[in-house]
Amino acid sequence: MSAIDLTRYGPHGSELPVTPAFARNYCRRLARAHYENFTVGHLLLPRRLRQHVANIYAYCRWADDLADETGQPQVSLRLLEWWEDQLRACYVGQVRHPVFVALAETVREFSIPIDPLLDLLVAFRQDQRVVRYETFEDLLNYCRYSANPVGRLVLYLGRCITTDRASLADLVCTGLQLVNFWQDVARDFKRGRVYLPQADCRHFGYHESDFADHRLNDAFRCMMAWQVERAEQFLRRGAALVPMMPRTFRLQVALFVHGGLAVAGAIRRQRYDVWTQRPRLSTIDKLRVFVQCWSTLPRIQHSESRE
Repeated sequence: MSAIDLTRYGPHGSELPVTPAFARNYCRRLARAHYENFTVGHLLLPRRLRQHVANIYAYCRWADDLADETGQPQVSLRLLEWWEDQLRACYVGQVRHPVFVALAETVREFSIPIDPLLDLLVAFRQDQRVVRYETFEDLLNYCRYSANPVGRLVLYLGRCITTDRASLADLVCTGLQLVNFWQDVARDFKRGRVYLPQADCRHFGYHESDFADHRLNDAFRCMMAWQVERAEQFLRRGAALVPMMPRTFRLQVALFVHGGLAVAGAIRRQRYDVWTQRPRLSTIDKLRVFVQCWSTLPRIQHSESRE
């Protein structure tokens, strides 16, 4: 979402309403412009789902930008309130904004309830009010709203939402969110946020002044090793979701799990130095993850066919 988009389609939008065709195209363009892996993921999806994924992504992208791009928490909170009003209006058939014109089609097609979409807004609002988390349990509660709804939305798109699958999807999404936190310690601190639990910081002897100095010492490395292992445990436990998914979704879910584990491995290979360089996967790393996931799928499907 750009400043121009906010002027056109924001609370005082000058170019509303829009046609369904325009709305669908807008969501596709927004997704491709902002999400570095969207093109690859887009090609792996069945054609019938690609537009719907773009619609959901556009909803999340707008909410994220309304929360983070203004630089003023009170302004962001007002804009997020407006965004929630638009979401609720969407569920009663009143749509004008391009994202909601397109999203309404997805909601109808897959009978998606409003709850996971509302839960995401809880997290975006919390980011305006909370910049430190005392305990790991507090952070997990944040992940319940910031990450887990995304996995549940995927289950709705796969028409396979069940209690067991939702619980496993929560593990995967929480693990991915934690890996992203540990990957982005420097970036988040620059924004004034620390997701490393304060109780753990005290336990390992890493202080607020150490964050300010970007100090890489044994205390930080030990704390990060502990946190990375925690994230990996969530991903490993959630991996049981892969064979439970419809075949058209197994590769994507496997890539989520193993991609997260690969990023955790990249953090470890840098000896937990996330201050001087953001750990990320190279093209070769991504290809290796893809081949690993692809090669395991035939075994999963063969095992399934014998049962």
